[in-house]
Amino acid sequence: MTVIDELVSPHDDAPAANATRIIASDEEAVAIAHELAKRLAEEAGLRDRERRLPRDEVEWFSQTGLWAITVPKAYGGAGVSFVTLTEVVKIVAAADPSLGQLPQNHFGLVDVIALTGTPEQKRFFFAEVLAGKRFGNGFSEKGTKHVLDLKTRVTRDGDGYLVEGTKFYSTGALFAHYVPVLGLDEASKGWLAYIPKGTPGLSVIDDWSGFGQRTTASGTVVLENVRVPASHVFPAHRVSDLPTLNGPISQIIQAAIDAGIAHAALADTLRFVRERTRPWIDSNVERAADDPLIVREIGRLHIQLHAADALLERAARVLDEITAKPETSEDDVARASVAVGEAKVLTTEIALLAGEKLFELAGTQATLSEHNLDRHWRNARTHTLHDPVRWKYHLVGNYYLNGVKPARHPWN
Repeated sequence: MTVIDELVSPHDDAPAANATRIIASDEEAVAIAHELAKRLAEEAGLRDRERRLPRDEVEWFSQTGLWAITVPKAYGGAGVSFVTLTEVVKIVAAADPSLGQLPQNHFGLVDVIALTGTPEQKRFFFAEVLAGKRFGNGFSEKGTKHVLDLKTRVTRDGDGYLVEGTKFYSTGALFAHYVPVLGLDEASKGWLAYIPKGTPGLSVIDDWSGFGQRTTASGTVVLENVRVPASHVFPAHRVSDLPTLNGPISQIIQAAIDAGIAHAALADTLRFVRERTRPWIDSNVERAADDPLIVREIGRLHIQLHAADALLERAARVLDEITAKPETSEDDVARASVAVGEAKVLTTEIALLAGEKLFELAGTQATLSEHNLDRHWRNARTHTLHDPVRWKYHLVGNYYLNGVKPARHPWN
């Protein structure tokens, strides 16, 4: 019986249903990700069609221990490499990109704890993550001038903090044990309040209506007079004020999700062309898979996908190399941001292209709603809007041409 079978169909000799596995190595993380992906892929299309929120699947996912793989070894975690982290995210996203996106912010928030937490905060929150607790997010807001124009306030209130505001694009908050909310203090410095589920004044509303990533529940979080103990509040501004890899880490996870979407779209293209697509009348072949023009396009898509995978792995290795150094410099962060930016350009473009080319190569049959193959393009188009890839071209060009270091924030 596999790890996933134990979680999905527990029996008398199995661990308790709420027992969370603690993963010990990079190899174990990748192996479990492959096991999980097989199960998550089974009804991914149905969940998308019906917008059926993956409550059980999220529980399986976090109980495998995969949400805790970046907890440092000093605190009992696997402390996996970024090469492994991106591979795990890509594997899960290829099975179901909505589920692949759910821990996207969680991993970045684990990094915030590692970078800015006190020893007491690290011990407490890392133990929570190892026990299977999940972080959602309350970062972005609608109707403001830009993504860093925040109206939410996190202000001192006696021996704790008071949080007031409204958030949107709150991926994972509906399924979370903690909803970390980003707000500004009186000096416009950013703070993250890790608010436990059920805290008075915290409301999570399932009003996400995006045409892609439909089961991420990326809707609204409302905070009305929410009181948070000081032990649950972190100085988020430090991850950008100081040279850290928090931005590149956030971005490489985004890129891994897009790469997973591209893999899924291309896999479905191959299956459909082999099994259902009719050859064109002028091709003079018996099978669509022997049509030379289709073969040519399949080759081009694979080359572009493999190039995206290669740049993604290269960027992860840059992060691993920098992490191994005793200190991270501004030059290190700039180099990491550029390497991740290069990867993100290609993962964005191949995710969109693979989702669109599927229909051109598979033919009209592929558009039937019974197949729900449009979910690949819808997911790619929705997720890649997180930040504009056109600015990645500018970031990379400005760095190499003019020696300009990228701005430090979660989108670089």
